[in-house]
Amino acid sequence: MKIAPSILSADFANMARDIRTVQEGGADMIHVDVMDGHFVPNLTFGPGMVAAIRPVTSLPLDVHMMVDDPEQWIPAFAKAGADTMLIHVEATPHIYRAMQLIKEHGVKAGVVLNPGTSLAAIEEVLPIVDQVLIMTVNPGFGGQAFLPAMADKVARLAKMRAARDWHFAIEVDGGISDQTIASVAKAGADICVAGSYVYAEGDSPAQQINKLRVAAQ
Repeated sequence: MKIAPSILSADFANMARDIRTVQEGGADMIHVDVMDGHFVPNLTFGPGMVAAIRPVTSLPLDVHMMVDDPEQWIPAFAKAGADTMLIHVEATPHIYRAMQLIKEHGVKAGVVLNPGTSLAAIEEVLPIVDQVLIMTVNPGFGGQAFLPAMADKVARLAKMRAARDWHFAIEVDGGISDQTIASVAKAGADICVAGSYVYAEGDSPAQQINKLRVAAQ
């Protein structure tokens, strides 16, 4: 299981420090939540933040774009240093074209599903994507409670992947802790995003990341 700490829960005044802390603590990638205040009711980071943190870490930057009209932002985030760009199927009527555009910029392409969106909505792009992100909370804010029904959604997606011999990674985001990670790991998830659990709860980020790995096993 790969662990991707979300910097949405980091100390914004000490972002470089908090990114280095999770890298040294064993994180596999850094998850960057981009929100525009329209697609979701929160406002966070733009390409400038990605460009600022790119020199700080050697870890892949997993950029989750919760924005309307995401295609217009692809070139800027690619230039800023994103390694993966994840776009919501609900945010564009042209999700296949969006995935192609990301790849044309030399970046891995990921598609995202809100809790209420069926897997059928992304079936046509599954052969060309690198990642599928299943939201396990409603997107917009950190610290929300995990939605248990989403583990079954992950399991169904994993079965689809195996049946078609597809090779995308399955990622989950929302409410991930040492109490919830086992269910999505068992269902077939490969990457877990954890924000408040890593940065805001209990022990040091390194210890929190280790707890997640142990629980996932």
